[in-house]
Amino acid sequence: MPSPNPTIAILYAFAANLGIAAAKTGAAFWTGSSSLLAEAIHSYADCGNQVLLFIGMKRSEKEATRKHPMGFGRESYIWSMMVAFILFSVGGVFSIHEGWQRYMHPHTVENEGVALLVLLIALGLEYFSLKKALAVIQPEKGVRSLWQWFKDTQSSELMVVTGEDLAALAGLGIALVMLGLTMITGNTAYDAVGSILIGVLLITVAVVVGTEVHSLLLGEAAVDISDNVQQYLENQPCVLQVLNVWAINHGNNVMVTIKAELQPDMIVMNAVDEINAMERQIKQTHARVKWIFFEIDNAD
Repeated sequence: MPSPNPTIAILYAFAANLGIAAAKTGAAFWTGSSSLLAEAIHSYADCGNQVLLFIGMKRSEKEATRKHPMGFGRESYIWSMMVAFILFSVGGVFSIHEGWQRYMHPHTVENEGVALLVLLIALGLEYFSLKKALAVIQPEKGVRSLWQWFKDTQSSELMVVTGEDLAALAGLGIALVMLGLTMITGNTAYDAVGSILIGVLLITVAVVVGTEVHSLLLGEAAVDISDNVQQYLENQPCVLQVLNVWAINHGNNVMVTIKAELQPDMIVMNAVDEINAMERQIKQTHARVKWIFFEIDNAD
C-alpha cells in the first residue's frame, strides 16, 4: 500500500495551531491564567514544528545523487527528531517552569469566562485538525489500533502531527479542568498545577515520538513486507530455500535484500529470468518497495 501523503495533515494542523495560539495568547494575558499561557506556548511550538516537518518532507523528496544513490528519504526522520526535541524543551520544560513560578508566586486569574471560551474554541479546532490527520492515515492504518499504527508506521511526519494533536486535546482538557477548579475554589494553585501537568504531558509525548523516530533513523525493518516476501519466495518452484529476507524502511520507500538458494539444475539465463519475474511481482504487490537486491547462495 502506498504511503499516505502527510502534506494535508501538516497544513491543517498549522492553520489550526496558528489561530489557536493567537487566541490563547490574548486570553492568557487578559486573564493571567498560567495554564492558558502554557497552552499558548504549546500551540506556538506546534506551529514551528509543522514548518520543520514540511521542510523535512520536501528535502526528503530530493532526487538521488551519485553521493546519495538511495536518495534523501531518511532526512524526514532527522527533522522529525528536531520537532520532538522542540516539543520537549520549548513546550514541556517551559510549561513546567511557568507553572512552578506561578505556584510559588500565586497570582490572580481574571475574566475566567474568556479563558474558558477560548479553550472550548481551541478544543473544536484541535479536534478538526486531528480528524483530518486520522482521515489521512486511515488507509494505511486499516483495522489496526491507533497505537499499533503509531508503532508500525514509517511516516514520521504523520506520527508527529497525530501525536501533537492528541497531546493538544489532552492538554486543553487539563487546562479546562484546572481553570474550572480555580474558578470554583478561588485557589490559583490549581491553575499553576495545570501548567505543570501540561508540561509533563508534552515531555511524555516528545519522548515517545522521539523513541519511535530514533528507531526509524537506525533503519527499522518493514516486518510486514519482509514476512510477505518470505512467504511468496517459499512458494516459488525455482526457489530451493530462502536463507534470509530483509526489508528496511528508507523514508517512504523500502529496500529489500534477499538471499536464496535456487534449484541446482537451473541454467544462468533461466535463473536471471526467474529472479527478474519475482522482483517485478514483489514491487507490484508492495508499492513502497523501490530497491531489491537478490543474492543467490547456498548458505546464510
